[in-house]
Amino acid sequence: MTTTPAPVPVPTSSGSRLGATAATALAPAVWGTTYIVTTAMLPADHPMFAALMRALPAGLIALLIARRLPTGGWWWKAFVLGTLNIGLFFPLLFATAERLPGGVAATLGATQPILVAFLAVLVLGERLSRWRLGWGVVGVIGVGMVVLGPGAGFDPLGILAGIAGAASMGTGVVLTKRWGRPAGLSAIGFAGWQLAAGGLVLLVPTLLIEGVPTVDGTAVAGYLWLGIIGGLLAYTLWFRGLGRLPVTATALLGLLSPLVAAVLGVVFAGESLNLVQVLGFGLALAALACGQLNPQNSSGRVRV
Repeated sequence: MTTTPAPVPVPTSSGSRLGATAATALAPAVWGTTYIVTTAMLPADHPMFAALMRALPAGLIALLIARRLPTGGWWWKAFVLGTLNIGLFFPLLFATAERLPGGVAATLGATQPILVAFLAVLVLGERLSRWRLGWGVVGVIGVGMVVLGPGAGFDPLGILAGIAGAASMGTGVVLTKRWGRPAGLSAIGFAGWQLAAGGLVLLVPTLLIEGVPTVDGTAVAGYLWLGIIGGLLAYTLWFRGLGRLPVTATALLGLLSPLVAAVLGVVFAGESLNLVQVLGFGLALAALACGQLNPQNSSGRVRV
């Protein structure tokens, strides 16, 4: 059975493009709160349970709102996307965090726009933009300046997990762009398919490996934030943006996550930023902003 992606309207004016970009950027900005919520509010040593609570309840709520299940080939597509974007990405993310300092993990995650740029060439047949690729490299450097410290460690398995995590979500982002959204399905319904699928992938391993932790009121509030805001709302905005914006430009918005995490560390955890970190912060913001532009000079593009 064949399915036809929904004809998602693409912003044409600068105002509508800016609005779509701003709405999509809220998703990685919200994801930047994950670290402080996890460390300050959730039970320790249960990262997979946190990932499960972030995905499955939000996915089920979205399914109830959308009142539509996949049909035909969208069953396996939903599970592929849910696994890449959530079910596989979350455990790799936490494995990276456990084996590496947060700064190294964040820097590896910031490589995702570069991976997406090349995957878009292979999977979508897009031309490689030197402009966005260059700003992707600048973004990695900027994030590294913000979050890397002199004591940064480089555990080989942690490095592999970080790269695999970036590749997993990067591939999911590109396939989401390629397959589009089924006709008549809302963005919240599309997010629900993937969150529910990713949650189901996580369910059995989580119960077998970690079990259910003791949960107090603070933890409940943390899980609600991660699930409703960081899961349901953020992924709805993210997948809607992927249908409206260039895929590499969208991926560059992910640089907001480590930057927001750094700001929250300063505001709530008493951390401070030195001059190099401030410069790196500005560099990453410049990369994020400039990566949204699309210079008309065709000489800035090459086919690979």
